[in-house]
This record gives sequence, structure tokens and C-alpha cells, in this order.
Amino acid sequence: MRKQIAAANWKMNLTFTEAKDLLDAVLNNDLELAPHQLAIFAVPFPYLLMAQEVIRGYNNYFIAAQNCYFQKSGAYTGEVSVSMLSSIGTSFVIIGHSERREYFNENHQMLANKINLCFDENLKPIFCCGEPLSVREAGIQNDYVETQLAESLFHLDGSKLQDFVIAYEPIWAIGTGKTASSDQAQEMHKHIRNVMSDKYGDDIAGSISILYGGSVKAANAAEIFGQQDVDGGLVGGASLVAGEFTAIIKSLK
Repeated sequence: MRKQIAAANWKMNLTFTEAKDLLDAVLNNDLELAPHQLAIFAVPFPYLLMAQEVIRGYNNYFIAAQNCYFQKSGAYTGEVSVSMLSSIGTSFVIIGHSERREYFNENHQMLANKINLCFDENLKPIFCCGEPLSVREAGIQNDYVETQLAESLFHLDGSKLQDFVIAYEPIWAIGTGKTASSDQAQEMHKHIRNVMSDKYGDDIAGSISILYGGSVKAANAAEIFGQQDVDGGLVGGASLVAGEFTAIIKSLK
């Protein structure tokens, strides 16, 4: 079975003490994850080492960075390289979140460079894709997302994408309280899997975990995750509440 993943994206939230308390609160629920289930916490850079220490000894719990720079090293004040993340034992890194694309003008080539650097350092990317409201309303969301996938991933050999993780984010449903219906989520997730299958074959496409990211919360997680091609969620605001995120983890297939 494909990996089923509940990934918390804390974004730019929480003090150090609040972050540790939140991790402790989730872990204190003593959730027993099945071998195919993962819980991932994408924490701000200053909390990476602390978070890794807190989850030490817990099976199938991992820490992710929320971003990395698209160059290997150099005079880029304030940026964080993939090798830095790898050197402290970071497992995953989010690549191409819609907020990075929109606010920081990250383009397809920059994201392709980041993906390459991640593989060079044995970090696992969580690659984000998704359409804004204008594209959805125009009915061209499938082509839009396919272009995102093609421009940033299709240069890779298929072996790199075995057990890869993609997060589909309908941008119009991030932080707005709007949520794509479970049918809309399934429709796009199936499209993403078909796109990857057309390029790399059914075996590779069938191994890829595709997460839904758009106002996932405890109340709707089970319905969304229950769809055939939805393999969990990339969770924003609800991941900042221990009880909410715990319930979302419990909703994994």
C-alpha cells in the first residue's frame, strides 16, 4: 500500500516553547501508526533540531523543513541550503508551496533545481502543485497542474520518483475556510496520477503518495482521505491544534 501521510505545515507560527509543547501534546496521545502511515512535522528552521530530538524513538514520525534554497551554497545571506538540512538529519523538505511561488516568485526551474539538490543529499521532497481560483473558474486547472509537474519533475529518471510525495493544493482553498469537495480532490488527484503514469508508467505512478492540502481539518479529513487517490494531507492551520492534528492522523487509511 502507498504511504499514507499526515504532514503538518506550521508555516511562520509558534514560539520555541509553544512548538515543543505542541509536539509533546501530539506525541502524548500514544498513536500507534501502521507501517504504511507517516506523521510529518514541517517546522520553522530554528526548531528543526529540537523537533528531531522530541520525536526520537517514535516510529514513523518525521521532521521536515518548510523550504530550502535552489543553489548548493554561496553568498546568499539568510538562505538555508539542502546540505545544511541534510547535515542535521532532516528527513523531508517542502518544495514549491503556493506561498513560496506567490510571495517569493519561485518558478518551475528554481523548483527543479531544489528537487535535484534534495536527491543529491538524500532528502525527500514533498512537491506542491495546485491552481489559483482564476484558473479553476476558467476550467483549465488540469492543464495548469500538469505544466507544474512537467516543468519541475519530468527531467528526472523514473527511479527517483518511486515512493515520491506530491501535495495538491487548490490555492483558493488554503486558509480561506473553503475546501474542495472530496469529489473535486479525487478528480485532481486521479489526474495527477494519470499524468505521472503517462510519463513514468503505472508502477511508479501507483507508488506516489498524493496529499491534499487545502483547509484539511478533523471534521473533513476522513471523507477526503477516503478517496481512492488521496493519500493523506498537507495540513496548515489545523496542525497547530494538537487535538485537531491528532484526529487527522487517526483519519489516515
